[in-house]
Amino acid sequence: MESTHLLDGSKKRVKIHPHTVTAKYAPHTPHTHTHFPQPGDEGYDDAPSFEEFGSFLEETSDTKQLTGTRKWTGKAGALFGGKDKNKDTPPRPPMGGGEGGVEGGGKGAGGGVGEQLASFSEASVSASRLTWASVVLAGLAHGCVCVLTRLAASRFNLPPLTLLLVRSVLQLLYGTVPMKRAETAFGSKGYRRKLLLYGLTHSFSLCCAYSSLSFVSLGDDEAMLTTWRLATTVLSATLALLLLDERLGLVDLVTVATGVLGLGLVLVPNPTGLDQNNNGTGSGMPNGGTPAQQSAQFWREAFGWSLTVLAGLWMSLALVMYRSLKERVSVGTALFTVSWTGCLSTAVSMLLLQQGPVWPASLQAWCVVLGVAVCSAGGFVGVTNGLTRLHPALVSATQGLEVPVAMMLEIAVVPLVPSVCEVIGGVVVVASVGWLVTVKLLPSRGSGRKQREEYEEILDSPIK
Repeated sequence: MESTHLLDGSKKRVKIHPHTVTAKYAPHTPHTHTHFPQPGDEGYDDAPSFEEFGSFLEETSDTKQLTGTRKWTGKAGALFGGKDKNKDTPPRPPMGGGEGGVEGGGKGAGGGVGEQLASFSEASVSASRLTWASVVLAGLAHGCVCVLTRLAASRFNLPPLTLLLVRSVLQLLYGTVPMKRAETAFGSKGYRRKLLLYGLTHSFSLCCAYSSLSFVSLGDDEAMLTTWRLATTVLSATLALLLLDERLGLVDLVTVATGVLGLGLVLVPNPTGLDQNNNGTGSGMPNGGTPAQQSAQFWREAFGWSLTVLAGLWMSLALVMYRSLKERVSVGTALFTVSWTGCLSTAVSMLLLQQGPVWPASLQAWCVVLGVAVCSAGGFVGVTNGLTRLHPALVSATQGLEVPVAMMLEIAVVPLVPSVCEVIGGVVVVASVGWLVTVKLLPSRGSGRKQREEYEEILDSPIK
């Protein structure tokens, strides 16, 4: 099949073969510009059109073999939104028959794309359910860590920094996990410096939080924990907005603010505890102390509270940093990094505070320390898994469950009566977390916007 076409006086010979299309041009005259004919010009209709070329391909045997597989082309057209350009072919019935072509051609492009997005959204929501389950379980594990830490300090006289050091040493065993998976324990090249900074910030946060317990009375450790979590939630939301440009939605913002309000209610002082401290029966400074002793005690506790806020700042930085490293660093590598940097930072903190290590002296004490290490490792895995899909502030707000969980466990172990504000604050925290999880997971079969909420959240992340 040959076709001739005039291009400003020059002749073009076109040969169309079932496999190739060959075009030969005449020698171009110097200083002569080639003019391509436009619709309505002479010679425009002489060239073969795409419709003629397509009909010629349909008449060849090789093309029939290529276009005979309607099953794959129907699904591909539905996936990419393509339409059938062959208008002579009658439409296939939407239902009936067992061939794949009926499925692809009958439902149309819009239906195929909708089904593909729906199936992808269902898979995303399923993964989101596992993510939220891991984050909630991490909050429960952190609540157990708080109770075991207080038990180790009150019953076995283990200093907080010693407990952190033993916990970090035991967690070094998890360094074998990335090694067995043929991963680099210190991170891949190009990301080792960021991974080191992440490990240091996380370790500094733990050192500040555990060191603050040494500057306050034993009865204020729960308030220190609440302050740490409150500062982490607020600062992580702020830093994620400033550093990563990740904004919270209206529902998420209201939920996080409600959780912060609940933590603030837990921090309201208990009038009974204040009366006990004023009467000299509590663990605070009695009224009979000298003004110098009272002033020293005041500044000592103020320094402890400052360390708690600083721990929240370091932890929020750690959450934001792992959020930016989640695609390059596995959970096992992150845990190993936090463990060995925790050993170094804890040793330095003990030297600065002049605290010697006090090792557990009984089997029960070792069981408590082992429980702290296991629960903290489980909580760390849940938090890091949640950071791969969720906003850092949402992860930190969900970890606020550790406050009411620790409160209930302490009530079950020690006969303590919480104040009204503590009960109301715990209920508000649990309600805010429950509402947040429900909003994220309940509309899995709703409208298109709600159906792909988690999927769009991941794609819109500026980190990617």
